[in-house]
Amino acid sequence: MILELVDIRIHPGQQAAFDEALQRGIREVISKAKGFRGFKIYKGIESAERYVVNIYWDTLENHTVDFRGSPAFADWRAIVGPFFNGAPAVEHFNLLVE
Repeated sequence: MILELVDIRIHPGQQAAFDEALQRGIREVISKAKGFRGFKIYKGIESAERYVVNIYWDTLENHTVDFRGSPAFADWRAIVGPFFNGAPAVEHFNLLVE
């Protein structure tokens, strides 16, 4: 299993609307993607406009090729993209120890 870690910064004052959009985008779009296994969303305490999203995939390619190369990626970005205050940082990780 692969962890996609997404660090998102949004425009100030948009937290409530983004909370809803982020959850809707994952529920309606990403959760239907090939290889999707689950997610967790963390909301900043000290930095109220910062979110860290963990998305779990079967393989790296499920995210980088299957999802990002599909029309669903544009659907996802249409839901959450207007809130972004800069491009999100995205990295992938393998589990070392559980």
